[in-house]
Amino acid sequence: MVKRTRTNALPYLLILDIMDNPFTNALKQLKRAASIQKFDEGFLARMQKPEREITVSIPVEMDNRELRMFEGYRVQYSSARGPYKGGIRFHPDADINEVRALAFWMTLKCAVANIPMGGGKGGIVVNPKELSRGELERLSRGWVDMLYPVLGPRVDVPAPDVNTTPEIMGWMVDEYSKRSGDTTGATFTGKPLGGGGSEGRGEATGMGGFFVFEALRDAARIPASSKIVIQGMGNVGINAARIFKNHGHTVIALSDSKGGIVNEQGLDPAAVEAYKRAHGTLLGFPGARQIRNEELLELPCDVLIPAALENQITGENASRVNARLVLELANGPTTPEADDILFKRGIPVVPDILANSGGVIVSTFEWEQNLKGEHWSEKEVLKKLHDILSAETAGIWEYSKKMKTDLRRSAFCIALVRLEKAESARRGTR
Repeated sequence: MVKRTRTNALPYLLILDIMDNPFTNALKQLKRAASIQKFDEGFLARMQKPEREITVSIPVEMDNRELRMFEGYRVQYSSARGPYKGGIRFHPDADINEVRALAFWMTLKCAVANIPMGGGKGGIVVNPKELSRGELERLSRGWVDMLYPVLGPRVDVPAPDVNTTPEIMGWMVDEYSKRSGDTTGATFTGKPLGGGGSEGRGEATGMGGFFVFEALRDAARIPASSKIVIQGMGNVGINAARIFKNHGHTVIALSDSKGGIVNEQGLDPAAVEAYKRAHGTLLGFPGARQIRNEELLELPCDVLIPAALENQITGENASRVNARLVLELANGPTTPEADDILFKRGIPVVPDILANSGGVIVSTFEWEQNLKGEHWSEKEVLKKLHDILSAETAGIWEYSKKMKTDLRRSAFCIALVRLEKAESARRGTR
């Protein structure tokens, strides 16, 4: 049952009574931001609903000649500031509420970074590990076949996300060009370097998170040489581990979906990655003790980096978080209830819409390079990324102190001001 509740700060907020889900949390975050700064009620009502949601059935011929149907999504949340922008995830637990929430957060993320993009997200309900390479290619091309009329470099620009890769983006670009005739390659980002991809894209999210951390480290009173705990061994997590270690910090714990490992004297991310590649797990890594993921989130450290999936730090475990700072490289890892607990405990949470925005910023650089027929050096890309994130982080920190609020509400308010201005300008031209 869905109940419609009216509040002064946020009209017609949808609350799902029977279960929590990521989009419920996203709307709670919107309500919390609207409680500290006044926004037009019509604008807030529009921000609670995506502009368009598409669900498709994708037919794929499997290697055994059987025809199998896969469910796919694209949520186009807001185009007020530019083309829809957001990744495509391949995951067996993907659903429309998750994709909707991620599209909402991407809308805010692009506004926080002040780049000319809107927000969107896509997904397919699938475990890609169960598919052959040929089946995976046919599925990827099938997603494009079903959705290409609503994609385009000036309309909707997808990118990689969980379980999607530069190779998959390359297949999608090729399929889109066949279907549409577009030759810019700018409809998809996160492509291989030889296929129009950008320098620096692979490490952009981790590097961006590090730039954000550096921009607020002194103000947050975090040691120059910090102890780091990272949940998640995907592209973002392992790149963050390498980057923090290379800049003089000590990574004391890492985990994947099966569990984690700890060594208070420090782990070598390259050795851990090689072990996982060889054994399919971190468990048994020499010189480290094993822990559960739940324990990892409660380890004493200077910086806790959730770099896995949503809803990891909750109202149930937030009181046991033992970090001086939480840096969200995953999307939605901290629930609103946990935000309140951590804020009261004086533990800053650097929100995902700021901390992990490096990926979408460099994706936007890739889009710009494709449209202009240019190719920028890695040094130029990282310099541009550093300058954007340093400036936006400083503004969000200053606003949080001025309003005596947490960093998430501060970031949301700054993003919402920019979105409201763009919405107002768009309505004024109609």
